[in-house]
Amino acid sequence: MAFFRTINFSEPLPSVAGEGVVLRMPQMTDYNDWTALRDLSREFLTPWEPTWPADDLSRSAFRRRLRRYAEDLRTDQGYAFLIIRSSDDALVGGLTLANIRRGVAQAGSLGYWIGLPFARHGYMTAAARAIIPFAFGTLRLHRLEAACIPTNAGSIRLLENTGFVREGYAPEYLCINGTWQDHVLYGRLKDPKS
Repeated sequence: MAFFRTINFSEPLPSVAGEGVVLRMPQMTDYNDWTALRDLSREFLTPWEPTWPADDLSRSAFRRRLRRYAEDLRTDQGYAFLIIRSSDDALVGGLTLANIRRGVAQAGSLGYWIGLPFARHGYMTAAARAIIPFAFGTLRLHRLEAACIPTNAGSIRLLENTGFVREGYAPEYLCINGTWQDHVLYGRLKDPKS
């Protein structure tokens, strides 16, 4: 059900500008940069992500990924963005609004990754701050959710610095790097209560 949906699917997903970054939909021409950054960052990302398929960095896997993103967009279930540094168009990471639930929920989940060379430079904070008005304005969501492993201090700091509030703890919430991991649960409302 696309209750409250506002995106026109006959047009491409709009870019979202942030402080020093632009968020835009991935395309096949991003394959080389995406693969190089993910490969370089594999060891850095592995503790925080699901197990990578054996062919994850292949051209065919990237093409499948783009098809899935396009289907999620078409059905209003998810919105995938690459994070591009404004100063030189370098790919620095990715961000998704996924698990979009319409009707009485009007909610979605925020997911993100940053490449190793770009970690701790504020790019992800800028991207998260940019996506929030898009989620609440353009997509007309009421609530954003996020979850992170309790030992991921950088992710906790990111969420808390962008207005997310810790709401709970979920034992064995997601299978990360081949192991069911506990997660801290965060939420952010369109209009936070005082």
